[in-house]
Amino acid sequence: MRVHIADHPLITHKLTVLRDKNTPSPVFRQLVEELVTLLAYEATRDVRVEKIVVETPVTSADGVRLSRPRPIIIPILRAGLGMLDGIVKLLPTAEVGFLGIKRNEETLQPFTYANRLPDDLTNRQVFIIDPMLATGGTLIDSINYVFERGATDVTAICLLGAPEGLAAVEAHVHGKDVKVVLGALDEKLNEHGYIVPGLGDAGDRLYGLAE
Repeated sequence: MRVHIADHPLITHKLTVLRDKNTPSPVFRQLVEELVTLLAYEATRDVRVEKIVVETPVTSADGVRLSRPRPIIIPILRAGLGMLDGIVKLLPTAEVGFLGIKRNEETLQPFTYANRLPDDLTNRQVFIIDPMLATGGTLIDSINYVFERGATDVTAICLLGAPEGLAAVEAHVHGKDVKVVLGALDEKLNEHGYIVPGLGDAGDRLYGLAE
């Protein structure tokens, strides 16, 4: 598994504002979108392209375009929806699927409650977006889900991660083509499975409390 942890002052600045408990939801949403665009730049470094020739007003020029089949972006509901616009800006022709995975707050184990994905993901580059890589359970389930459908090239983009979750994912996907891009790697998980120092519940801060 390949891991990229961002090292850029703008990303650190925006994450600092996200962490602040006094940051209002509208600002939080805007910053999430901006951060994902910055992280997606690195995440798409190996996006598949094919060579083409185009005609400029002066002459012909060699270039590239995204290869087919197009990449697919999969936000993990519901917090992952807040990241979608940020990556679609860079990959406007990508297909978008949805995967609903929720964590049981007592057992900390994830369970899948919804999916809107193609049955066959063979030869598709998959980009999974989820703000928090905490215990790793949600991301592991997501990766399993897409690999079962034929995917072999998966990149996950998360704003924050914990060492415990990253280690769990790495142990699970050993030998597979998986890349994880993080805005920052935080200190640890607390007894409730929350990232420390973290930023709280990303879904609640994006959209308000869900009863």
